[in-house]
Amino acid sequence: MTTTEPDAAGNGRGYRMLDGIPIWGEADVGAVAQMRRCAGSAERAALMADHHLGYAVPIGGVIAYADRISPSGAGFDIACGNKAVLLDADAKDVRRNIRRIMDDLWRTLSFGIGRKNPEPADHELFDDDPAWDIPEAVALRELARTQLGTIGSGNHYVDLLVDELGRVWVGVHFGSRGLGHKLATHFIKAGGGSDGTHVDPVLLDTASDLGREYLACMHLAGRYAYAGRDWVCARVARLLGARIVEEVHNHHNFAWQERHFDQDLWVVRKGATPAFPGQRGFVGGSMGDISVVIEGIDGPESELALRSTIHGAGRVLSRTQAAGKSRFRRGRRIQLTEGNITREMMRKWLDRRGVELRGAGTDESPHCYKRIEEVLRYHDRTIRVVHVLEPIGVAMAAPDEIDPFRD
Repeated sequence: MTTTEPDAAGNGRGYRMLDGIPIWGEADVGAVAQMRRCAGSAERAALMADHHLGYAVPIGGVIAYADRISPSGAGFDIACGNKAVLLDADAKDVRRNIRRIMDDLWRTLSFGIGRKNPEPADHELFDDDPAWDIPEAVALRELARTQLGTIGSGNHYVDLLVDELGRVWVGVHFGSRGLGHKLATHFIKAGGGSDGTHVDPVLLDTASDLGREYLACMHLAGRYAYAGRDWVCARVARLLGARIVEEVHNHHNFAWQERHFDQDLWVVRKGATPAFPGQRGFVGGSMGDISVVIEGIDGPESELALRSTIHGAGRVLSRTQAAGKSRFRRGRRIQLTEGNITREMMRKWLDRRGVELRGAGTDESPHCYKRIEEVLRYHDRTIRVVHVLEPIGVAMAAPDEIDPFRD
């Protein structure tokens, strides 16, 4: 049942109910099937308009449990999220020097898998968090320390953007790096789960030893991801000789204990941004499209969404469809089949928008994603757009990087 009709321009708005699950956007058959499986063991579920297939739980999925938590739901990249900061930099000066700035940014920051930060990036969390008493966590402390402030691969990025008022922003997207991935892998296996797309999500009783340990490690990974995004944004500001004057920061792969429909629930968001009334979030588009700062608004549709919204534009092409099949041999990518998107196609799109690119493979081309304006329209009764950010510089890991953090 569709609850709202297309507007006069033919653009979809609103949501539909399928088996008691509110679904925003054009329904992806695979993701809907995943969500049906997940909803069978949950109190509430919802699917955001940027949804698509994920590991066990769809990206864009929001699932609420009374007394259980799902490591599959938070995903392998625990606490993946976005941060945007407004700088006092001069936009004309940044545009004029964008090539040099992006070269400096590319040399300064660490993109890729297993990278270490060449600059010291310490944080109090390494000394004061009780989760380090858990053996699986403490074994990863030094790895986490060396990787703090690195960005990773896949769809993780550092962007320079200009808003509708001509002000400069930095936007970043990444999570808890090797720490989160290894912790998630441990708890999914310990909970009897397996890595895969069409598998049941792992559920842990929050009162059990394993459940309590997972929650402690999840919150540790959350602090770590926040610290990493803070460090990168501050480093870019210093690179530009600018000050941070405003910031918006949020996880979108995480779980929170919240009250919905007069019930205390563990709300697991996988590729979904919290959007309580008045709460701001940063939502990134593709490398050649706008990003936005949004704010949650109240209403019955917001309640059904469990106070959640999109975290990005959502994929329309898989990585293999876009870039073709390849394999790695001795650290080098060997191309086996061609994809649908060429580097020239990607370059032309970015040139039209005036975007200076460093790194990135064709599996992250704008062709692989929905247009974020269309996706946002489905949620216009639950959020409002506060700022529209146009990209002028984008940096992502080089195309020959392996990406295990696809959640």
